[in-house]
Amino acid sequence: MQFSDKNILVIGASSGIGLATATLLTGLGANLFTASRHRSPELAALNTTYFDYDATQETGATFDALPDVLHGVVYCPGSIKLRPFERIPVADFAADFDLNVLGAVRVLQAVMKRLKKAKGTASVVLFSTVAADTGMSFHASIATAKAAVEGLTRALAAEYAASGVRVNCIAPSLTNTPLAAALLNSPEKVEAGGKRHPLQRIGQPEDLAYTASFLLSDHSSFVTGQVLAVDGGMGKLK
Repeated sequence: MQFSDKNILVIGASSGIGLATATLLTGLGANLFTASRHRSPELAALNTTYFDYDATQETGATFDALPDVLHGVVYCPGSIKLRPFERIPVADFAADFDLNVLGAVRVLQAVMKRLKKAKGTASVVLFSTVAADTGMSFHASIATAKAAVEGLTRALAAEYAASGVRVNCIAPSLTNTPLAAALLNSPEKVEAGGKRHPLQRIGQPEDLAYTASFLLSDHSSFVTGQVLAVDGGMGKLK
């Protein structure tokens, strides 16, 4: 896959899946634009065009400097707050929804005109979780938010199909990122997490980055409105 003629925006590119995706796309020659609340040294080393942006805030003029045509957007910000349902404040449900769903809405509304100008070659990649489709204890807040992301994916895919903008979603399981650090902070936890998956390992950021790059590429030009499980088989296999 080559992206030398594509302008791509990655939101939440400072670490984890976002950084892995930005790193891969840079190596594939994309004209890359990245945004996050802080610019990590690893992201700075990629020499992308960078925007300082908090996904829980309005976009304002943040993305005005993007090129007139945009070929891809990857929205990576997410959250993991695993607690019993009765101990989750309503405010935390609202915060998860704001970051995971409304953050994507804000970004996409800000750049959709640019995506439509790509004339049939634009792709949006959002992120869900295996817990949105597979019931898991203590996941009530994030599963609720990510289920909304999946609904948004299908609705936008339908609305913009005629404009040539494809919209798809990736649903990972436990992945070795800073966001999941508390769940993987010992060799025992990593081993136990791996054993929960049919493939006997946890996910790596690169697993999701390769899937995102496929969805952004012309190789997936007949794919839209889909939620792709990249979960080591957890969601479908026993």
